[in-house]
Amino acid sequence: MQIDNAQNFHGILSRSPLMRDIFQIIQTAAQTEATVLVRGESGSGKELVARAIHELSERKDAPFLAVNCAALSSNLLESELFGHVRGAFTGAIKDHKGLFQRAQGGTLFLDEIAELPMELQAKLLRVIQERNYVPVGGVCSMPVNVRLVAATHRSLREEVKNGRFREDLMYRLRVVPIYLPPLRERREDISLLMWAFIHQHNAANRRKIEEIEPEAMRLLLDYAWRGNIRELQNVVEYAFAVGRGTILKSAELPPEFREVQPIIIHKPISMEDEKSAIQRALTENKNVNAAAESLGMSRATFWRKRKLYVF
Repeated sequence: MQIDNAQNFHGILSRSPLMRDIFQIIQTAAQTEATVLVRGESGSGKELVARAIHELSERKDAPFLAVNCAALSSNLLESELFGHVRGAFTGAIKDHKGLFQRAQGGTLFLDEIAELPMELQAKLLRVIQERNYVPVGGVCSMPVNVRLVAATHRSLREEVKNGRFREDLMYRLRVVPIYLPPLRERREDISLLMWAFIHQHNAANRRKIEEIEPEAMRLLLDYAWRGNIRELQNVVEYAFAVGRGTILKSAELPPEFREVQPIIIHKPISMEDEKSAIQRALTENKNVNAAAESLGMSRATFWRKRKLYVF
């Protein structure tokens, strides 16, 4: 299985038509200073989008720093973002540079922004509007020269409606909104990503996987992937840990693959997108069987659709 001809956009690996427009938005937005809000399910690659924006921007030689707003308490998060001066609170024995200061000239990625406490939302809004801030316990303001990229798995509009997020901050953050589709809506990427992770493990492990059993591939393609790409990566790690030999078998998939999975209702795609996907699969794979497998189709379905589009 080759991945060289697939779309590798600054670490985001995809051959899905759904991702083409997203890559274009990333490319265009990176050339501006606009704040970007990335929305997507957990494990869908939101930080990769933020890193791509940074790498394509004029700030690429400055720091890229990230913080998960859900991982720290309100007090710790405030200190981590804005820093503190010595004596600001018990245990503050010396000055601490916050992320805004350490990322100066670069990009700051605020993951799970919907979890930001209301009092910090007000402080972040002031930073965006005034381009300066005051460290915890300080009296002097510090200038800010940082590009902000935020991410969330929630709808900020719903959070605003429910009184958990400031509307004015939402509009400041979502100047350029980007929606990342979940893995189950771009099934043509499942095989591609599976092999990309297998190749990584082949290089670092005693086991070398050269083939995926058809039944195992069927289970992978039909799986709901609630954890998205991160879950797929964990599945590969599991297979390398419990299996042996050059063929990845269905018995080497985690236990949840042997449970009854709900029927997935796939998002319909246009005939033009489907035609493009089939043409691309034929170009990127060595034979019809491999092309059909990469799109999650049976050989018969693939032939029927190929005949329909007359190529």
